[in-house]
Parts: sequence; C-alpha cells; structure tokens
Amino acid sequence: MLTVVLILGGYLLGSCPWGYWLVLLFRHEDIRKQGSGNIGGSNVWRTYGTSLGLAVILLDFAKGFVPAFLGTQLESELVGILAGGAAMVGHSRPLFLRFARGGKVIATGGGVLFALAPLAAATGLAIWIVVFLTTRIASVASIAVALFVPIGAWAFGYPTSVVAFAALAAAFAIFLHRQNIRRLLRGQEPRSNMALIQRLRGGST
Repeated sequence: MLTVVLILGGYLLGSCPWGYWLVLLFRHEDIRKQGSGNIGGSNVWRTYGTSLGLAVILLDFAKGFVPAFLGTQLESELVGILAGGAAMVGHSRPLFLRFARGGKVIATGGGVLFALAPLAAATGLAIWIVVFLTTRIASVASIAVALFVPIGAWAFGYPTSVVAFAALAAAFAIFLHRQNIRRLLRGQEPRSNMALIQRLRGGST
C-alpha cells in the first residue's frame, strides 16, 4: 500500500506547475503565453528574472527529489525510481493543468537523480553550467547533461536499475526537447541574454 501511495504522491507532486502558479500569483500573467511558452524554470528566469526563475527551479527540483528519496528510504531503490519517474511524468503532463503540456523535466529529473545517483547528478549539474555559460543556450546544456547522466551513473558504479532509469530519463528529456533540436538544426534556437549569464557568473564583468 505504501508503494502505491509513494508513486501516486510522486505523480501528484510532479503535477504541481510551479512556473505557472508563481507567475500567475506574483505577475498575474500566464507563463504559457510568454517567452518559449514553457512552464519550466528556464523560461520563467529568462522572462521574469532571477527571483522567480530560481524559485521555480528549486521547487521543480524538490518535487523530483522528495518522492525519489522517500521511496528509496521507506521502501526500496526500485520504489524510489518509480516514485521519481512518476514525478517526471507529472511534470511533463500535469494533472493540475488538465494534462496540458508541462515542463521538460530537467530540474525535476535532476532532483530524482540527486536522490538516486548524487555523484552523477552533481557532475551533470557542473556540465550544465559549463555548457550553458559557453553556448548561452539552455537547451544545449540540458541535452548535454541528458546524454551524460547514464554514462555518469555507470561510471560511478551505481546499480544497473539506476543506470537503466537514467538512460530512460535521458531519452524522455531529449524527446521533450525535440522542437529545440529542430530549431538548433535550423540555427533558430534563442540564446539567453548576457544579463542572465552575468547572474550565473556572480555578477562579474
């Protein structure tokens, strides 16, 4: 019974569209009509700045980490994987937005992986930052991390079940970035502005 509760709870927590809710609450606008139209933290950050963007990223991260961590601690690694995977599905097709298009699971998936494979996840975060600062394109950084994570999970010696989950999660994330990939191939993917880059660099000039 606890397993079912954890998996269902993971989906419901993942379905919380923080990007949509926080922008609606503080700016009285629909994030789906702004910027790229995505409800994830990167679009909120680009459109509304650091405060809202960082809040969304942290909340999206938490809704992946919490169910995966609780599932692992209270039941088993497999239940942690299933609960975390359910949170990712909820983020991409949130119940609270009537199953409309959600986010692209990078922050939420990162939270799941920090619960299951922290060394691989931390290395992936470092890769994301380096690639983003180099290219100024969030989607390129996200795709690079998705490609790395299964390899990292294997290289750090995590169990086969975690490596397999990381591979499936990476494939899911890349699939959700398919429109970004098309724009990249056409040279039309937008770059983040320099103000955002400076924020990530700690305000250096």
